[in-house]
Amino acid sequence: MRIAAAQWRIEKPVSFADWRERLRAALAEARAAGAAVAVLPEYLALELAGIFPPAVQADLVASLAALQDLHADWQRTFAGCAREFDLHVLAGTFPLRQADGRHRNRAELYAPDGRRWFQDKLTLTGFERAVGVIEPGDTVQVFDTALGRLAVNVCYDSEFPLYARRQYEAGARLLLVPSCTDTAAGATRVRVGCRARALENQIHVVQSVTAGEALWSPALDTNTGVAAVFAPSDRGLPDDGVIAQAAPDAVWAYADVEASALERVRRDGQVANAADWDAQLRPHLSAAVVR
Repeated sequence: MRIAAAQWRIEKPVSFADWRERLRAALAEARAAGAAVAVLPEYLALELAGIFPPAVQADLVASLAALQDLHADWQRTFAGCAREFDLHVLAGTFPLRQADGRHRNRAELYAPDGRRWFQDKLTLTGFERAVGVIEPGDTVQVFDTALGRLAVNVCYDSEFPLYARRQYEAGARLLLVPSCTDTAAGATRVRVGCRARALENQIHVVQSVTAGEALWSPALDTNTGVAAVFAPSDRGLPDDGVIAQAAPDAVWAYADVEASALERVRRDGQVANAADWDAQLRPHLSAAVVR
C-alpha cells in the first residue's frame, strides 16, 4: 500500500472554491502517484480563515466561529474527493463546535465507499487551553476500513504512549498523525513521539505537517516539521526507522508499506517490543524503589 503524507504549505485562499481546487489538485497528484491513503495536517481548516475579513482572520476565536458555516462544504469536498480518486483521505483537522459551544479538534477519515470516521484530539496543548473555547475529546477510536484497521493521534496525542497502545490492542496497525507545530522543538517532539509509537507497537506511523509562514493567521503564522512515514527499526526495515520523508519543497512524502513486514518483525524481529509491553506492567514494578 502506498501512503502519501502531506507537507502542506499554508496559503491564503481567496474563496472556498479556490481552496477546494488546490486541495483537489493535490489529492489527484497523490492518487496518480499510486497512493491509497492521503494524510493532511492538523488545523488544515484554519487555512480557510483566509477568506474572511481581516478582523476575523486576526482573531482566532472569531475564525473558529466563522468556520462552522463551512463544515458542510468541507465534508462534501472530502467525501467527493475520496470517491472521485478512490482514496482514503484523512482531512487534517476541523475545530468543530459542540453542543456546549466549545470546539473539538476533529480529524475525519473519508473512504471511497462513503464511510466516514473521526477522532478528536484527546490532550490539549497550552496554546489550545489558552484559547478558552477548545475542549478535549473523550474517546479513543480505531477505524475498521477496507485497508485494515487504522487509527489517529492528533499531533500532541502522539507524545503519550497509552493512546496508541490502546489503538494497537484494538487492531490498529497504521497510525496517522496530523500535526501543526510552530517551533523546531515542537516539530522534534511530535517526530520523536511518532518514532516511539512505531517502535513500541511495531506499527507504521504517518506524520503530516503544516509548512511555511502565514503571518495573517494567529494560529498558522509559522509552521515547521517534515512529513514522514516511520516504522520500527528492525529486520527488513530501515535502520533509522524512517521509510520516507518529504523534500523541502515537496507537497507529499510517499512510502510503500507492507503489513506483512510488520508481521515478520513481530514474529522474528531482533526485539519484541509489542509483545513485551506487559513486562513493564508487573505489579511489583508499579512504583520505583528509592535506595
